[in-house]
Amino acid sequence: MNLRRKIKTYTHAPISHNVIMEALATYSRPNDKISEMIKSGELVSLRRGLYVPGPELDLPIPESFVIANHLRGPSYVSLESALSYWDLIPERVYETSSVTTKTTKTYQTSLGRYSFQHLTTPYYSFGIRSVRLTEQQTALIASPEKAVCDKIVLTAGVILRSISQTMDFLIEDLRIDEEQLQTLDVSTIETWVEDAPKRSSLQMLVNTLQGL
Repeated sequence: MNLRRKIKTYTHAPISHNVIMEALATYSRPNDKISEMIKSGELVSLRRGLYVPGPELDLPIPESFVIANHLRGPSYVSLESALSYWDLIPERVYETSSVTTKTTKTYQTSLGRYSFQHLTTPYYSFGIRSVRLTEQQTALIASPEKAVCDKIVLTAGVILRSISQTMDFLIEDLRIDEEQLQTLDVSTIETWVEDAPKRSSLQMLVNTLQGL
């Protein structure tokens, strides 16, 4: 059995348990074999039933944003991860942050830490972009506008009551340049306010951006 050859075409995304089981169809106890392969470094387990190739198989692994989308779905990458991806914040991000309609959860894997925070619909569904990361890999990522809004909505204790406070949060806390704030589509954010958590805070964001 050449597992490497059999799963090579699936490496653009995390590999499901069913795909591995199909590759191990000739084994009488395939689940035991999967356990052996994890121990030997041929497979890396992300969570129950989801894997990527281990170092011993010498195959590419999916982009971290693609892994995040598959770890807990439905979800999309947002918060600091999306802000960094869109070059809105200068810091390098060491955790892949997402939001989901499911419960809040964190996965600590050998490939890194993946966190998911809960949001409800319809607000959840606004501002999600399908971004092509490589020729075969596409991920769902918050637009720059949605990533900023999500950060306000999901940061405990942040209630924006004035333009000066909002500017302090955006520039001092998040470290977004004012020139970058001017590129955000304020009219789009405004359409989300009515259905958003922290409506007054997002309306204050709109008022602040309109004054730039």
